[in-house]
Amino acid sequence: MKNKKDNYKILCPRIPKQLRELHDDINSNIQNEDSLCEGIIEDCLIENQWAEHVYFKQIIFRNVTFKRVSFRFIDLTDIRFENCDLSNVDFYGAIIHRVEFVNCKLLGANFGEATLQNVIFDNCNGKYGSFMFSNFKKVDFRDCLLESVNFQECNFSKVRYSKSNLQQSQMAGTKLKGIDLSCCEIQGMAVRIEDLYGAIVSPIQAVMLAKLIGLIIKD
Repeated sequence: MKNKKDNYKILCPRIPKQLRELHDDINSNIQNEDSLCEGIIEDCLIENQWAEHVYFKQIIFRNVTFKRVSFRFIDLTDIRFENCDLSNVDFYGAIIHRVEFVNCKLLGANFGEATLQNVIFDNCNGKYGSFMFSNFKKVDFRDCLLESVNFQECNFSKVRYSKSNLQQSQMAGTKLKGIDLSCCEIQGMAVRIEDLYGAIVSPIQAVMLAKLIGLIIKD
Protein backbone atom coordinates (compact mmCIF):
# COMPACT_ATOMS: atom_id res chain seq x y z
CA MET A 1 0.00 0.00 0.00
CA LYS A 2 1.31 3.43 -0.93
CA ASN A 3 2.08 5.69 2.00
CA LYS A 4 -0.32 8.64 1.95
CA LYS A 5 2.48 10.93 3.05
CA ASP A 6 4.16 10.24 -0.29
CA ASN A 7 1.28 11.90 -2.13
CA TYR A 8 2.78 15.33 -2.45
CA LYS A 9 4.24 17.36 -5.27
CA ILE A 10 7.52 19.20 -5.11
CA LEU A 11 7.40 22.62 -6.72
CA CYS A 12 9.97 23.14 -9.46
CA PRO A 13 12.23 26.20 -9.69
CA ARG A 14 10.54 29.13 -11.38
CA ILE A 15 13.22 30.21 -13.82
CA PRO A 16 12.65 32.44 -16.88
CA LYS A 17 13.50 30.97 -20.29
CA GLN A 18 15.62 33.96 -21.25
CA LEU A 19 18.59 34.38 -18.95
CA ARG A 20 21.62 36.66 -19.10
CA GLU A 21 25.15 35.47 -18.38
CA LEU A 22 26.36 36.24 -14.88
CA HIS A 23 29.98 35.13 -15.04
CA ASP A 24 31.45 38.53 -14.25
CA ASP A 25 29.02 39.08 -11.38
CA ILE A 26 29.78 35.80 -9.63
CA ASN A 27 33.54 36.11 -10.05
CA SER A 28 33.64 39.54 -8.47
CA ASN A 29 34.15 39.70 -4.73
CA ILE A 30 30.69 38.99 -3.31
CA GLN A 31 29.98 40.91 -0.13
CA ASN A 32 27.59 40.30 2.73
CA GLU A 33 23.92 40.72 1.75
CA ASP A 34 24.69 40.95 -1.98
CA SER A 35 22.04 39.64 -4.37
CA LEU A 36 22.25 37.94 -7.76
CA CYS A 37 19.14 37.28 -9.83
CA GLU A 38 17.90 35.95 -13.19
CA GLY A 39 20.85 34.50 -15.04
CA ILE A 40 22.97 31.54 -16.00
CA ILE A 41 26.46 30.66 -14.81
CA GLU A 42 28.22 27.81 -16.59
CA ASP A 43 31.56 26.18 -17.30
CA CYS A 44 33.52 28.11 -14.71
CA LEU A 45 35.27 28.01 -11.35
CA ILE A 46 33.98 29.98 -8.38
CA GLU A 47 36.65 30.17 -5.71
CA ASN A 48 37.78 32.02 -2.61
CA GLN A 49 34.41 33.54 -1.80
CA TRP A 50 33.30 34.26 1.77
CA ALA A 51 30.09 36.15 2.51
CA GLU A 52 26.96 35.88 4.63
CA HIS A 53 23.27 36.49 3.97
CA VAL A 54 23.67 36.64 0.18
CA TYR A 55 20.59 36.14 -1.99
CA PHE A 56 20.50 34.13 -5.22
CA LYS A 57 17.25 33.88 -7.18
CA GLN A 58 16.26 32.37 -10.55
CA ILE A 59 19.73 31.18 -11.55
CA ILE A 60 21.01 28.10 -13.36
CA PHE A 61 24.47 26.88 -12.37
CA ARG A 62 25.76 24.45 -15.01
CA ASN A 63 29.15 22.68 -14.93
CA VAL A 64 30.38 24.98 -12.17
CA THR A 65 33.00 24.08 -9.57
CA PHE A 66 32.88 25.76 -6.16
CA LYS A 67 36.23 25.84 -4.39
CA ARG A 68 36.81 27.37 -0.97
CA VAL A 69 33.32 28.92 -0.93
CA SER A 70 31.47 29.89 2.23
CA PHE A 71 28.05 31.50 1.85
CA ARG A 72 26.61 31.10 5.32
CA PHE A 73 22.92 31.96 5.74
CA ILE A 74 22.52 32.15 1.97
CA ASP A 75 19.01 32.40 0.51
CA LEU A 76 18.64 30.18 -2.56
CA THR A 77 15.27 30.55 -4.30
CA ASP A 78 14.36 29.10 -7.71
CA ILE A 79 17.82 27.70 -8.43
CA ARG A 80 19.01 24.74 -10.49
CA PHE A 81 22.48 23.21 -10.11
CA GLU A 82 23.42 20.91 -13.02
CA ASN A 83 26.63 18.85 -13.03
CA CYS A 84 28.21 21.09 -10.42
CA ASP A 85 30.90 20.34 -7.86
CA LEU A 86 29.93 21.86 -4.52
CA SER A 87 32.26 19.70 -2.45
CA ASN A 88 33.03 21.26 0.95
CA VAL A 89 30.86 24.30 0.26
CA ASP A 90 29.59 25.97 3.43
CA PHE A 91 25.87 26.75 3.25
CA TYR A 92 25.33 26.69 6.99
CA GLY A 93 21.99 28.21 8.00
CA ALA A 94 20.82 28.44 4.38
CA ILE A 95 17.24 28.95 3.23
CA ILE A 96 16.75 26.72 0.19
CA HIS A 97 13.40 26.91 -1.63
CA ARG A 98 12.43 25.45 -5.01
CA VAL A 99 15.95 24.25 -5.74
CA GLU A 100 17.22 21.26 -7.73
CA PHE A 101 20.64 19.62 -7.46
CA VAL A 102 21.12 17.33 -10.48
CA ASN A 103 24.22 15.16 -11.00
CA CYS A 104 26.14 17.18 -8.44
CA LYS A 105 29.05 16.46 -6.12
CA LEU A 106 28.31 17.55 -2.56
CA LEU A 107 31.14 15.77 -0.78
CA GLY A 108 31.54 17.21 2.70
CA ALA A 109 29.10 20.04 2.01
CA ASN A 110 27.74 21.81 5.09
CA PHE A 111 23.97 22.39 5.19
CA GLY A 112 23.81 22.47 8.97
CA GLU A 113 20.77 24.25 10.46
CA ALA A 114 19.41 24.91 6.97
CA THR A 115 15.76 25.15 5.96
CA LEU A 116 14.92 23.16 2.83
CA GLN A 117 11.52 23.24 1.14
CA ASN A 118 10.61 21.92 -2.32
CA VAL A 119 14.13 20.62 -2.94
CA ILE A 120 15.30 17.73 -5.13
CA PHE A 121 18.67 15.99 -4.96
CA ASP A 122 18.90 13.79 -8.07
CA ASN A 123 21.86 11.45 -8.64
CA CYS A 124 24.10 13.40 -6.28
CA ASN A 125 27.14 12.35 -4.27
CA GLY A 126 26.74 13.88 -0.83
CA LYS A 127 29.11 11.60 1.05
CA TYR A 128 30.35 13.01 4.38
CA GLY A 129 28.00 16.00 4.15
CA SER A 130 26.09 17.50 7.07
CA PHE A 131 22.45 18.49 7.45
CA MET A 132 22.55 18.48 11.24
CA PHE A 133 19.68 20.38 12.92
CA SER A 134 18.09 21.19 9.54
CA ASN A 135 14.39 21.43 8.69
CA PHE A 136 13.09 19.51 5.68
CA LYS A 137 9.69 19.94 4.03
CA LYS A 138 8.97 18.31 0.68
CA VAL A 139 12.50 17.13 -0.05
CA ASP A 140 13.43 14.23 -2.36
CA PHE A 141 16.71 12.32 -2.49
CA ARG A 142 16.76 10.28 -5.72
CA ASP A 143 19.54 7.78 -6.46
CA CYS A 144 21.94 9.61 -4.17
CA LEU A 145 25.09 8.51 -2.38
CA LEU A 146 24.56 9.69 1.19
CA GLU A 147 27.06 7.49 2.94
CA SER A 148 28.25 8.89 6.29
CA VAL A 149 26.00 11.95 5.96
CA ASN A 150 24.95 13.61 9.22
CA PHE A 151 21.16 13.92 9.50
CA GLN A 152 21.15 14.16 13.29
CA GLU A 153 18.42 16.14 15.07
CA CYS A 154 16.63 17.05 11.84
CA ASN A 155 12.93 17.78 11.42
CA PHE A 156 11.44 15.77 8.54
CA SER A 157 8.10 16.59 6.93
CA LYS A 158 7.37 14.85 3.61
CA VAL A 159 10.85 13.55 2.89
CA ARG A 160 11.57 10.77 0.38
CA TYR A 161 14.64 8.62 -0.09
CA SER A 162 14.51 6.73 -3.39
CA LYS A 163 17.18 4.12 -4.13
CA SER A 164 19.77 6.01 -2.10
CA ASN A 165 22.77 4.81 -0.12
CA LEU A 166 22.46 5.78 3.54
CA GLN A 167 25.14 3.45 4.88
CA GLN A 168 26.90 4.75 8.00
CA SER A 169 24.66 7.84 8.01
CA GLN A 170 23.80 9.51 11.30
CA MET A 171 20.06 9.74 12.06
CA ALA A 172 20.01 10.00 15.86
CA GLY A 173 17.37 12.42 17.10
CA THR A 174 15.51 12.52 13.78
CA LYS A 175 11.99 11.07 13.77
CA LEU A 176 11.60 8.68 10.84
CA LYS A 177 7.87 8.06 11.11
CA GLY A 178 6.43 7.67 7.60
CA ILE A 179 9.87 7.72 5.95
CA ASP A 180 10.23 4.88 3.43
CA LEU A 181 13.72 3.40 3.60
CA SER A 182 12.81 0.08 2.01
CA CYS A 183 14.64 0.70 -1.28
CA CYS A 184 17.75 2.20 0.33
CA GLU A 185 21.01 0.81 1.67
CA ILE A 186 21.03 1.45 5.42
CA GLN A 187 23.80 -0.81 6.75
CA GLY A 188 25.53 0.81 9.68
CA MET A 189 23.02 3.65 9.92
CA ALA A 190 23.17 5.16 13.41
CA VAL A 191 19.68 5.74 14.78
CA ARG A 192 17.91 5.60 18.13
CA ILE A 193 15.22 2.99 18.74
CA GLU A 194 12.56 5.60 19.48
CA ASP A 195 13.28 7.44 16.22
CA LEU A 196 12.50 4.33 14.16
CA TYR A 197 8.86 4.25 15.23
CA GLY A 198 6.67 4.28 12.11
CA ALA A 199 9.56 4.04 9.63
CA ILE A 200 8.94 1.88 6.55
CA VAL A 201 11.57 -0.80 5.97
CA SER A 202 11.98 -4.05 4.04
CA PRO A 203 11.90 -7.46 5.79
CA ILE A 204 15.68 -7.77 5.48
CA GLN A 205 16.15 -4.30 6.97
CA ALA A 206 13.77 -5.18 9.81
CA VAL A 207 15.96 -8.13 10.77
CA MET A 208 19.03 -5.92 10.69
CA LEU A 209 17.42 -3.18 12.79
CA ALA A 210 16.14 -5.71 15.32
CA LYS A 211 19.67 -5.85 16.67
CA LEU A 212 19.19 -2.31 17.98
CA ILE A 213 16.72 -3.56 20.56
CA GLY A 214 18.80 -6.59 21.44
CA LEU A 215 16.79 -9.19 19.55
CA ILE A 216 18.59 -12.34 18.50
CA ILE A 217 17.30 -13.75 15.22
CA LYS A 218 17.24 -17.55 15.23
CA ASP A 219 17.07 -19.54 12.00
